[in-house]
Amino acid sequence: MAAQSSAGAIARLVKPRSVAVIGASADPAKTAGRPVSYLTRHGFAGAIYPVNPKVDTIDGIRCYPDIGSLPEVPDVGIVLLGAERAHQAVRELAARGTGAAIVLASGYTETGDAGARRQAELIEAAGSMRLLGPNTIGLVNLTDNIPLSASGALAMDHFPAGSIGVVSQSGGILGALLSRAAARGIGLSKLVSTSNEADLELADFIDYLADDPATRVIALYVESVRNVERFRAAALKAAAAGKPVVAFKIGRSEAGARAAVSHTGAMAGADRMYDALFRQVGVIRAQTFSDLIDIPAALATGRVLHGNRIAVLTSTGGAGTLVSDSLGVSGFETPAPDTQTAARLRALQTGDHAALDRNPIDVTLAGLQPDLLRGAIRALLASPSYDAVTIIVGSSGLAMPDLMADAINDCLPESDKPVLAYVSPHAPQVAAVLNQRGVPAFSAPESCAVAFAAMLAAGQPPQAAADAEPVPAAATPGNLPQGPLDEHAAKQLFARFGVPVVRETVVADEAGAEAAARTLGERVVLKILSASITHKSDVGGVAVNVAPDAIGTRLAAMRDAVRQHTGQAPTRFLVQEMVGGGVELILGTHRDALGTAILLGMGGVTAELFQDTTLRLLPASGALSRAEALSMVRALKTWPLLDGYRGRPKADVDALVDAIVAFSRMAAALGPRLVEAEINPIFVLPAGQGVRAADGVAVIGP
Repeated sequence: MAAQSSAGAIARLVKPRSVAVIGASADPAKTAGRPVSYLTRHGFAGAIYPVNPKVDTIDGIRCYPDIGSLPEVPDVGIVLLGAERAHQAVRELAARGTGAAIVLASGYTETGDAGARRQAELIEAAGSMRLLGPNTIGLVNLTDNIPLSASGALAMDHFPAGSIGVVSQSGGILGALLSRAAARGIGLSKLVSTSNEADLELADFIDYLADDPATRVIALYVESVRNVERFRAAALKAAAAGKPVVAFKIGRSEAGARAAVSHTGAMAGADRMYDALFRQVGVIRAQTFSDLIDIPAALATGRVLHGNRIAVLTSTGGAGTLVSDSLGVSGFETPAPDTQTAARLRALQTGDHAALDRNPIDVTLAGLQPDLLRGAIRALLASPSYDAVTIIVGSSGLAMPDLMADAINDCLPESDKPVLAYVSPHAPQVAAVLNQRGVPAFSAPESCAVAFAAMLAAGQPPQAAADAEPVPAAATPGNLPQGPLDEHAAKQLFARFGVPVVRETVVADEAGAEAAARTLGERVVLKILSASITHKSDVGGVAVNVAPDAIGTRLAAMRDAVRQHTGQAPTRFLVQEMVGGGVELILGTHRDALGTAILLGMGGVTAELFQDTTLRLLPASGALSRAEALSMVRALKTWPLLDGYRGRPKADVDALVDAIVAFSRMAAALGPRLVEAEINPIFVLPAGQGVRAADGVAVIGP
């Protein structure tokens, strides 16, 4: 679609001066009657142009028989017609120069081939005019009280405006988020349903909200990312603007590699690819739907967590223990107050009822004594022992939630440390008051840990590196056969890009194996060589630690074992040098709709069992940088084994980093031709001795 620039068109869409409602109904109880009703109810200051040839006025506003009769070009057209007629209205709006059309009708790509043809017709009809939808519930600009939607969730007298922008690929979720946020006293800035994304998509609105002065945090409900590079660029723009992006991605149970040839394919499913993408561009992933409100609410305060030491201030011991236990499980510390802070706390309260030398810090009846609460909060915020404070609001706070909220709020200007509240009894009204006063309040103890983890992550720069390793065009081999390569051919491919491989010889029989073994050392490895049998050990096709004078007998036995397992006798074998004394890792690459990922993890036959892996998506052009490769190595739970764990010799991490970069250079150079590839294991030898690829899989596409 040859469309207008996104920034100007979206600005016109989100804050229009005039709105045409095509197919408006005079009955506000009907879906088609809601947009005009909402616009008037919420005081839209611009012009409203209902279009319906059957009525003269709607809600006291003149109605027009058709788009051609409108007295001016509307900035936005809300199209309420069915899928069989919507394209006609879109074409007429485009012809008049309308900025954007919002198409609510369903019956497009979500319904199959016929719907896809209707959507293509809709796109063609729009020409250069921008489209939101189809199958969308529209958008709501809460900052300026402009509802461009027919959602029943908007049937409220006042929108709780705030600083959280929401973009959802599901229309129904938009209403769910708005109603939940309103009930909790959490204000939103803009809500957009992109749905089918025939034109405008997630990335367009992330890009817009990154520039929106009313938005501090961007929350996403994601079904799929259709344009990875645009999403990446928009997310990085938001990060550069200091606006955290929080995403709830559905479809986590989807198996990413049902027919994978390699371990890598089985371990790099679609959801893990999204994890890698989000991590690299600084998007914070919400693990539950409730997190999609909880995390942005905490981040909207603008406070960043710079450490993991949390003070828990409570007047009810059990609730304090719930929160501190949840924090501990999530990796946070709850240290006792330092001597000076403890003395300051003791000075606030006489008697022996308070537990001020431990954490949770139990200040008796603090909820009924706002001055005592203020003093305790100030002491904890000033303490060098704590990076943040969680305040437990117990039953004593129910009677006077405003006093409690004001007491907490009064202390906030004295520190930039995060302050959260956990409301222990079920008291939604108390949590709403706290949220309205700028104190993120939660009804589940686990939510405090989730929020703090997000605030800690928000202070970290995105992993995406600008210093991608260049890939020389000359490195791309043009003579690769299509289909799976055998192990020897795969390792020859890896070696061409600089990955060190074990010494080995291809043989056909016992005599050849004996001759090869004598040149490779006192002990060798014997394997079948087959492009069709990837997991050789499963069929008896691998023997290790074989002496040269026994290899002929061992080869004959292997031939028989493989024949029994597969019905075919192997005709080619590999004799390899025996490598020992190293750490076994797996290094692989996997490609799907999001791009190409490099996977590193604990290797060997137990690779899929232990699942100690990390993923990085390749940049748009080039390979992984050395810094990125090193970050992968350090991200593994296995990292201590490479770093001299319990007296082990330190491994040759520099050589491993070189191998990762070389392997990623191969993946970048071959691009879509490389369906998947894997080294398992790659032996990482002691420092100074390098690495060796001992096994290899590669599948070449057309």
